[in-house]
Amino acid sequence: MKKILLLVPLVLVLALVGCKKVDELLTFTVDVSQSVTIPGFFGPGAQLPPVSVITKSDESFRNNKTTRDKVKNVLLDQLVLTVTSPAGNTFDFLEKIDLYINTPNTNNKILLAYLHVIPQGVNTIKLVPTTAKLDEYLKAETYELTVDTKLTTSRSNSFVVRSDSKFKVTADPL
Repeated sequence: MKKILLLVPLVLVLALVGCKKVDELLTFTVDVSQSVTIPGFFGPGAQLPPVSVITKSDESFRNNKTTRDKVKNVLLDQLVLTVTSPAGNTFDFLEKIDLYINTPNTNNKILLAYLHVIPQGVNTIKLVPTTAKLDEYLKAETYELTVDTKLTTSRSNSFVVRSDSKFKVTADPL
């Protein structure tokens, strides 16, 4: 009887470690990149329209030998914004940014990432991802990004920003 009592905790520990190892084997990254032209002549209080992003997630799922219905956990791992054009432009006009995600024609808008202190003189910023579960957004054909910003100055010229996102995806083996 004592041997059984000693073996039960050991079996439980091995089962937990085994499940974590299986999850690690079924976890992969989905990269989503898109460039957007931000029109000039906006200033403090201006709202930019939502940006539609095509996920191409089915292709990523297929490359990782899974399907949309088996995805069980999606988290944002990294989100980087880069001013790509015109050359030499920076994020100096920006004081803070909150980036929201939702699927089109739904009421499921949540905070995706943010940066509340923007360094000066840089053309690339790395936002802080939230820990929100993003399964429904990455499983959709498209999602929308909406920004809420606080600006230090107005912008009179258009510029192009590239968004590079990395989503950590775990799929169910069954």
